[in-house]
Amino acid sequence: MILPWIGALLVGLSLGLMGSGGSILTVPVLIYLAGEQEKVAIAESLGIVGAISLAGFIPYAFKKQVHWRSVILFGLPGMVGTYGGAIIAGYVSGTFQLMLFAAVMLIAAVMMFRDKKEMNQSGGVSIQHAWWKIVLEGLVVGVLTGLVGVGGGFLIVPALVLLGGLPMHLAVGTSLAIIAMKSFSGFFKYIEVLENLNLSMNWELIFIFSLIGAVGSLVGKTVGAKISNNNLKKGFAVFLVLMGGYIIIMNI
Repeated sequence: MILPWIGALLVGLSLGLMGSGGSILTVPVLIYLAGEQEKVAIAESLGIVGAISLAGFIPYAFKKQVHWRSVILFGLPGMVGTYGGAIIAGYVSGTFQLMLFAAVMLIAAVMMFRDKKEMNQSGGVSIQHAWWKIVLEGLVVGVLTGLVGVGGGFLIVPALVLLGGLPMHLAVGTSLAIIAMKSFSGFFKYIEVLENLNLSMNWELIFIFSLIGAVGSLVGKTVGAKISNNNLKKGFAVFLVLMGGYIIIMNI
């Protein structure tokens, strides 16, 4: 079982470093290294990423690197959307979910590669968009999160940077709070979805994976503080392209 635990550490590092990417690693690790069934792995990933995100969020909260307006406007509608997406997930195949997941990742990568106006480096917000746009974005991302069974950080971070106007480091802490909220919402709904499919989760795996990932997220937070906003953004986009391509290849 050493490989799944290494994967758990990488999941935590990804979440702590970039505020996202954890689910991109969690689902493949659970399926290909831990041997979990697709829908079970998708459900377990929400609980794991929710727990790791919550742990990674705490240091950002203490340092006041969280934009609470975005947490409320994006996170609450996201929870509703994720719950609804989890319901829809009960009627589609696991392969369809993973392929959709990979496609959305590639779209998010393109968003992050696009040249945008330089963000305020002092940690403040450089652009203020209408509140309803952020609410709508949160709802849409929430539905996708529940449908493909991931925390959605790969969509939340670009949305916070490009739509919410947040600098990258502030977007990371805010993203972790939103990921935790949405992931737990979808996770609890998936318990019912799996019961209807006569499937069940491995709670011991979820606990150990979450614990190791939480440690990794704290390490990632420390490393991320030493990397520039621009490098984080570009590195994040490259990461999405590589992982999106990998998932597509594995499911063709």
